[in-house]
Amino acid sequence: MSSEKSKVYFGSVQHGKVAQIACFSAKVDKITEMLIEQTPIAKKDKVAIKMHLGFNEGYQTIPVFFVRRLVEAVKKAGGYPFITDNPTAVYNAYKRGYTQETCGCPIIPIAGVKDGYTTSVKINFKGIKTLDLGGALKDADVLIDLTHAKGHGACGYGGAIKNLALGGYSGMSRWMKIHGVAQVDKYWDKEKGTPEHAKKLVDACPYGSLRYDEAQGNLIRNYHDCHQCFTCLEVDQGVGALKVPRESYSAFQEMMAIASSKVLETFKPEKVFYLTFLLQITTFCDCLGMGQPPVVNDIGVLGSKDIVAIETATLDLIKKEGLIEKAIPPFLKHVNLNADEDLHPFTRLHGPYKDPYEAVNFIEKLGLGTSHYELIEILSPEETAKMETAEKQFEGEPSFF
Repeated sequence: MSSEKSKVYFGSVQHGKVAQIACFSAKVDKITEMLIEQTPIAKKDKVAIKMHLGFNEGYQTIPVFFVRRLVEAVKKAGGYPFITDNPTAVYNAYKRGYTQETCGCPIIPIAGVKDGYTTSVKINFKGIKTLDLGGALKDADVLIDLTHAKGHGACGYGGAIKNLALGGYSGMSRWMKIHGVAQVDKYWDKEKGTPEHAKKLVDACPYGSLRYDEAQGNLIRNYHDCHQCFTCLEVDQGVGALKVPRESYSAFQEMMAIASSKVLETFKPEKVFYLTFLLQITTFCDCLGMGQPPVVNDIGVLGSKDIVAIETATLDLIKKEGLIEKAIPPFLKHVNLNADEDLHPFTRLHGPYKDPYEAVNFIEKLGLGTSHYELIEILSPEETAKMETAEKQFEGEPSFF
């Protein structure tokens, strides 16, 4: 772990006066400009903008307004940008306003239209030997990790690491291997657990995270939906057929760090930067494809050249802001709101085994950045309050009147 601090640029949603030079988009533009200046984009470089385009009625992804501005900034620097995500999200992205016309660049599937344009990368983790990396990333010269910060059922938090780790691979790798790694550790004893007992456990789970496969005699846990309330262990008391292994939750976090590192290995470090929007911060990921009540107030935007630093800063700012308690979904029955316990808001929501800092710690151990950062606020409200501004002007374009 480096002792030097990485720079993380921060633009707050708050402004110092009613003026364009003080507004949030001006801060996004300035941070983007600074990061592009630090990133050697050669003329005609193919620039992959990896973002999560969402699904169905999920309208809380990064507004196309900001995506378009980033695309134009890359073009101005001489690059040829394209937006990329999994095939399904790309195919129905128009429903959420993302098109080639609105974004200003092509939107292409990360692993081709049949999800088979991939490169095999070796990982050798928990018995999983390889992952299939999306070919669009392999083809690109520059990577911009454009992220929406929000909660995530399987790991507590979805940010810059998750955007690459899950979004950078084919569907089979994403679901069967990366998500599937949590199933490697044994937690159900067939010899001790009868079908009748298994069904009791299934019925007892308040989140529906357990199901019983009668053909195989296996009890299967959906780690995404498990909130570690341990109701199942109470029902299993005296039988000893079930475990809730902490290492299974950690395995998914470590797998995300490894998968992200393999994406980053395809790029020169100087050819990568990260931009994270802390807006519409919801309990669950944009994968759900539906609107959700934001559980943390809007904070702003962060930019950095260091994935560990920007993830740490994002989580720190969310922790400092805290939860909007009245917005917590009522179906979450075991949210820990004990102020005496030093817990991250996403751990409070998703359970004690889902520490959002865990994946960040794993990727830091892989040598891909530092959690020591310097937060540099750009166009702060205090600064913009003192700026000289032109007289206010309203709509100046041609009108129908």
